[in-house]
Amino acid sequence: MDGNKVKGLSSGVNQRGVRNYNERLLLSMFMHHGPMPGSDLARMAGLSPQTVSVILRKLERDGLLARGAPQRGKVGKPSIPMDLAPEGVFAFGLKIGRRSAELLLLNFKGDVIKQVHLSYPYPMPDTVFGFLEDGIDQLMEEMSAAQQTRICGIGVASPFELWKWHDLSGPAAEDFSSWKDIHFAEEVAKFSTLPIFVCNDSTAACRAEHLYGMDKNYRDYAYFYIGSFIGGGVVLNHTVFEGNQGNAGALGSLRSTGPLGESRQLIDVASLHLLEGRLVEVGQDPKKLWEMPQDWSSLGRYVDPWVGETAQELAKAALSICSVIDFEAILIDGAFPDTVRTELVERVRRYLLTQDTRGLLTPHIEEGAIGFNARAIGAASGPIFSQYFLNTNAGLSAV
Repeated sequence: MDGNKVKGLSSGVNQRGVRNYNERLLLSMFMHHGPMPGSDLARMAGLSPQTVSVILRKLERDGLLARGAPQRGKVGKPSIPMDLAPEGVFAFGLKIGRRSAELLLLNFKGDVIKQVHLSYPYPMPDTVFGFLEDGIDQLMEEMSAAQQTRICGIGVASPFELWKWHDLSGPAAEDFSSWKDIHFAEEVAKFSTLPIFVCNDSTAACRAEHLYGMDKNYRDYAYFYIGSFIGGGVVLNHTVFEGNQGNAGALGSLRSTGPLGESRQLIDVASLHLLEGRLVEVGQDPKKLWEMPQDWSSLGRYVDPWVGETAQELAKAALSICSVIDFEAILIDGAFPDTVRTELVERVRRYLLTQDTRGLLTPHIEEGAIGFNARAIGAASGPIFSQYFLNTNAGLSAV
C-alpha cells in the first residue's frame, strides 16, 4: 500500500458494485485524519478524483459530511475541505460498572453531547435497564425530531461474565446471578427499537482510545483500563483485536504472586476495589471514588500507597505482555482523575528501570487520553463504527 494512504485501511476500488465499501473508506479517513479536500482523499485512498467527487457529493446529500471554509493555495482555485458532519449520526453508550452506570449521547465526531450518571451498591438488572430507559428519554428531550432520526443504535459496555464478580449472599446474590440469563436485546426491545451492540467493557475503552485517543502515535500497543477491576485491550496494526470470543486483552487475568508466594491475578492486585476496601477500613466513605465530578484531593494519604503498589504490578505485567508481542507501547487509563493517571504512569516508568528486561524491547509507557468516560464512549462508538466506518472488529455484532 502506498505510504501516503491511511494507516490500517486498505485502498479503495472504483467498481460501482462496491460503493458502500468506498463510502466507508472515505468516512474512515475523515475520522482518522480530520478535514481534507477531495484531491487529498483520492491520492491517499487510491481512487480516481471522479469517483471520490461522486461519493463525497452523495455523503454530503445524506448529511454525513459538511463543507469547510475554502483554502487558497499558491495556484489554481481554492480547495474546499470536507469533514464528518457532527450531527450526521448519533448513538447512545451505556457503561455498566460495579458501582456506577453511565449513559451518554455521542455524535459523529466522537463528542459527548450529554450524559447521565447512576451510582448503586451493585448493578442489578432492573436498576440498570430502568436507568437506560429513563436515561434515553432524558437525553432525547433536548434533541430535535430531525436529530432523533439520526440515532443509529445503543452500545453497551459490560464486564465479561458480569454475574460472577460479586460478594453478595442470600436473595440478593440470586438476583445478581440472573445476569447470566439476561439477553440485552430482549430487555432493551421492551422500550426501544434501536439496534443493540454489546461489547466487553475494557475492549470498549480500548476502542475509544483507538478512535479518539493516542492510536495515531503507535501501530501496536497493549491497553490497561483500571476501574473497579482492571481490564485491557490489544491493538495490532491500528486495529482493536477482539479475539475469537470477543475477550482478547483480558489482561486482568495475568498471573501475579501474593506476599506468601500464592498464585494471584492482576485483577487482585491492581484494581480500584482495593482502594475502595482501604477506605472502608479507615472509616472513609468509598462513594467518594465514584462521585462526579471526581475530586480525590482529600484522599491523598490513601490514594498514594495504592498508586505505588499498582504501578509496581503494572510494570511487571507490561513486560509479561511484551514477551509475547513486542508492543511499541503500553497505554494506561482508568476511572480516576487525570492527576492520578499521570502519577501512576510516571511511577510505572520508574519501576520499569529496575526490572529484568533481558530479551525484551522495553515499551513506551503512556497515558491514555479518554479517562473516566472511555468505556461509555467506546460503547457508543460501536453502533457508529460498525455501520459507517470500515469495521475490522469481527468480535462486534448487532444482537
